[in-house]
Amino acid sequence: MIKLPHYIQVSDMLEFSRLVCAFERVPRTSFSFDLEGQHVISVQMDVLKEKPVIYFTPTEKIGHYLSYGFKGGKEDSEIVNTITNPTYLYSPIVRVKSLPSSLKPETNKELEVTYEPLELEDLTSLVKLSYGFEESPFPLFAFSNGTKWMVGVFMNFNESDEVSYFCHVKLDSEPTKPFLKYSSKDGLEPAFVNTVSEHGYSYLKIIKLKDKHPLVKL
Repeated sequence: MIKLPHYIQVSDMLEFSRLVCAFERVPRTSFSFDLEGQHVISVQMDVLKEKPVIYFTPTEKIGHYLSYGFKGGKEDSEIVNTITNPTYLYSPIVRVKSLPSSLKPETNKELEVTYEPLELEDLTSLVKLSYGFEESPFPLFAFSNGTKWMVGVFMNFNESDEVSYFCHVKLDSEPTKPFLKYSSKDGLEPAFVNTVSEHGYSYLKIIKLKDKHPLVKL
């Protein structure tokens, strides 16, 4: 039986660019195609019970690469045809003419498989899950559950786990800055920041979703 993928929309193109490029040793390859009447760019980030979990955002622009970097201290992203800026990262875009039936979206609204929520005490506990992954740290995903903002990471604690978890903290307000800065040496709480230029710190990228994550059982 074919395991159809789940498609989850991120907030906008900048969020998607950060997802596939920021902190990656090699930027992830993006795929563009038509999905339910709109042109999108996408990347697979997980497999949940043999079903691909794919993140996407709509785009009207077509090109060969998705560029990402910083200009004037702010994130900058654009779909381009050539690699011209050596300080930027570039995700190659593979254009798919038409999706095979095995990559069509899952339409069953009765989800059999979801991530189990695992609430953590604080942001310090959340960043500790990144220990050992500093060279290519995992992304944190953020979305509103209607009353609180959830920020967390999807993970298994070992490969034999039958259950996948969304390890998260709850915030009273939306995180408006795209990175979480932390250090194990200064004793300070992790802080949300706009840039990653301050030396002596580690950083995690935050990816905001357009809506609540449909695979998190809340």
